[in-house]
Amino acid sequence: MADTWDNVTIPEFNSLLQMDPYLKQYEKDFRRRYGLFEKRLFLLEEAEGGFDQFTRSYRTFGVNRMADNRLVLREWAPAAEALFLTGDFNGWDNFSHPYEKKEFGKWELCLPPKHDKSPAIEHNTKLKHIHPRPKKPQSLRIYESHVGIASPDPKVASYTNFTINVLPRIKDLGYNCIQLMAVMEHAYYASFGYQVTSFFAASSRYGTPEELKQLIDTAHSLDIVVLLDVVHSHASQNTEDGLNSFDGSDSCFFHSPPRGEHALWGSRLFNYSSWEVLRFLLSNLRWWMEEYRFDGFRFDGVTSMMYHHHGIGSMFSGDYSEYFGLQVDEDSLVYLMTANHVLHTLYPDCITIAEDVSGMPAVCRSVAEGGLGFDYRLAMAIPDKWIQILKELADEAWDMGNIVYTLTNRRYGENCIAYAESHDQSLVGDKSLAFWLMDKEMYTNMSSLIPMTPVIDRGIQLHKMIRLLTHALGGEGYLNFMGNEFGHPEWLDFPRKGNNESYHYARRQYNLLDTDHLRYRQLYDFDRDMNRTEDKYGWLAAPPAFVSAKHEGDKVIVFERGNVLFLLNFHPTRSQTNYRVAVASPGKYTIKLDSDEVQYGGHGRLDHNTEFFTEPQPFNERDNSMLVYIPCRTALILGNDDTESCY
Repeated sequence: MADTWDNVTIPEFNSLLQMDPYLKQYEKDFRRRYGLFEKRLFLLEEAEGGFDQFTRSYRTFGVNRMADNRLVLREWAPAAEALFLTGDFNGWDNFSHPYEKKEFGKWELCLPPKHDKSPAIEHNTKLKHIHPRPKKPQSLRIYESHVGIASPDPKVASYTNFTINVLPRIKDLGYNCIQLMAVMEHAYYASFGYQVTSFFAASSRYGTPEELKQLIDTAHSLDIVVLLDVVHSHASQNTEDGLNSFDGSDSCFFHSPPRGEHALWGSRLFNYSSWEVLRFLLSNLRWWMEEYRFDGFRFDGVTSMMYHHHGIGSMFSGDYSEYFGLQVDEDSLVYLMTANHVLHTLYPDCITIAEDVSGMPAVCRSVAEGGLGFDYRLAMAIPDKWIQILKELADEAWDMGNIVYTLTNRRYGENCIAYAESHDQSLVGDKSLAFWLMDKEMYTNMSSLIPMTPVIDRGIQLHKMIRLLTHALGGEGYLNFMGNEFGHPEWLDFPRKGNNESYHYARRQYNLLDTDHLRYRQLYDFDRDMNRTEDKYGWLAAPPAFVSAKHEGDKVIVFERGNVLFLLNFHPTRSQTNYRVAVASPGKYTIKLDSDEVQYGGHGRLDHNTEFFTEPQPFNERDNSMLVYIPCRTALILGNDDTESCY
C-alpha cells in the first residue's frame, strides 16, 4: 500500500512546498490523503456517474413529486426491519403506509395521486423570479446573523422581519456577506442551531421556506452574498426527530459508540467513510445551494472533524507533528476535500470557511496542492486575546508587540477571517467587548446629552480602536456578530429552564439606534464608515501589512496596508505630537478615517484640513517618513492623495 501512495501525483504540490518547505517531511501523508481523495472521485464516477449526479440525490431520496403527481419516497435505513410513513394525511396512522425494501439498505414508497389527480399529500407551491447571485467579493465583510434574535421584541423573530428590518441596516453598514446561523432545523432553540435534527429543512420557527428564499433573493438584489452555517461535524442525539437510531441501530449514519459520540457536545458523529453518508452530506450541500441559492458555507466544528481526539485537551502549539499521524481522521479530511472540490467545481464563486482552531497546514490551500480546499479559516485566537487583555491587564500594561503578533500570526497564503468578537463572546457566561469595557454604566450613561464618564469615554474609544485594528491587521476577511457593531449591551441567552424560558436576552436591541442621543449610534456610524473606507481602499484583499512601529512606551502601532497608513495610539493619556512615522510612498497624506471625530463619540482633536507631507528621511525600514499628531486613544487612517486615482 505504501508503494501505491508513493506513486500518487499531487498536481500542484510543489507550489505548497515553495510556500512552506517544512511540509516536505510529511509528503507521504499528503500523498496518501490525495490518493484517497482521487479514489473517492473515481468510485463516484464509476458507481454514480460522477459527483454532479451523486450530489443531486436529494431529487431521488426523501419525498419527490413526479410529473403525474405521484409521490415517490426513498430512504436509506440498512438496519431497519420495516419502515412506515405517517402524518396528517393518514391521521398519523403508524402502519397504514409501509415502505418496500430495496437492495443496499434502501426503502421505497409510491403514493398515487388522488382521484382529482392532485398529490396524495397536499402542498402549497409558489413560483417566483430568482435574482442572480452576486459575484464573489474580493474583500469579505461578514455580518454574522441569527434570524430568531434579530428583533428588539422578546420573541422568535421571522425571516420576513430580517428581510424588511435587518437587511437594509446590513447594506447601510457596508457588509457584503451575511452568515446565517441556526437555519438547519433543530428541535432545541437554545442549542444555537448546532444540534441539527433535520438536515434537509430550513427551521420553521422563523417562517416558511418561501420566506427564507425571499430573504436570500433580497440580499442578492442588494449585492450581498449569503452563507449558511452548515453543521456536518455532528448531529443531534435525538431519536424521535433526528437521525440518531434512524434504522434502529446505534450506527447507520454514524460510527458506533464510543467513536460515534462526542463526549463534550453530547451528539452523534458521522461515519465519513460510508458511501451513503457521503451521498447524504454532499447532496445536502448541493440542496442548500440549489433550493435556497446560498452562496457558500461556514463549516462548523472542523477541528472536531479533523482529529480523532476532536481537539479535546489539545493546546495546538503549532508543532507540525500535531497535524499528521494517527491522531488525524483521514476519512474526515477526504470528505472535506471532496466537499470543497465539488462545491468549487460546480459553483466557482462559492465561498467556504473552516471553523478551525488547530492551525492545520493547507486547510486553505487548493485540493490540487494537497490542501483541504477552503477559502478561509476563522482566526479564532484573536477574540480570545482581546478578552484576555480586557480581563487581566491595565491599559498601561497592554503589550503592543504581543497584540501585533496575535493579529499577524497566521499561515502565509492561507486566508483568515478576523474578528474581535463573534456570537461565542456574546453568550451567557461571557461578555461582549462593549460590556467588558463599560459594564453596568451602559444602562445609565450612554446619553450624549450628558458628559461622558471616564468609563464610557474609555469604552467608546477602545471599542472603535480594537475593531479597526482587527479589521485592518488580522486577516483577509472580517466578521462582526449582529448588534456588536453598535456595542450591544448585555449578553445573549436563549429561553431555557435556567432562565424561566425568558426571551429577554434572546434579542438584538436595534431600537437603541433609533434614539439619536444615545451613543450606540456613534459606534454604529464608525463601524459603517470603517467598512466603507475598506470598500474604497481594499486592505482586506491586499497583501499582509508592513508593521513599522509597535512602541511599548508610547503604546503606538503603525502599519501600511492597501496603500493606506494606519496609526493607533492606545496610550490612555499621552497624545503624540510631531510623531515621526515611516511610510513607503512619498507624497501628501490626508485623513481618511478618524476615530476621534465627534460624530463617532470622539473629542474632535484633529483638523481634517491638515495635510501631512513626507520627507525623504529613512525611518523604520522605509525610505520616507513624516511627522503626525496622534491623540491618545485614537485610530487614524491616512491616504496618499498623490496616488488616490489608483483606488
